[in-house]
Amino acid sequence: MATRQHRLSEFNGGAPPHDRPLQLLCEDHNGTYVLPYPCQWNDAAWRHCGSLQPIEAKVVGWREAPTPPIRTTP
Repeated sequence: MATRQHRLSEFNGGAPPHDRPLQLLCEDHNGTYVLPYPCQWNDAAWRHCGSLQPIEAKVVGWREAPTPPIRTTP
């Protein structure tokens, strides 16, 4: 299992770019976890990219969201 400090080192902690899909590292009483969907910083709050609903988790870091693979048909 990754230590808290190791997971934090994989994410940024500064000011996030606005309106860009990002992957969030959150923390609760059980430890750290990555949200399974992209989020964005918008109107001074973290929001789910799909619905723009505010994220109610404690966000401790962010990084660029991974790009989904492009599917090709054979």
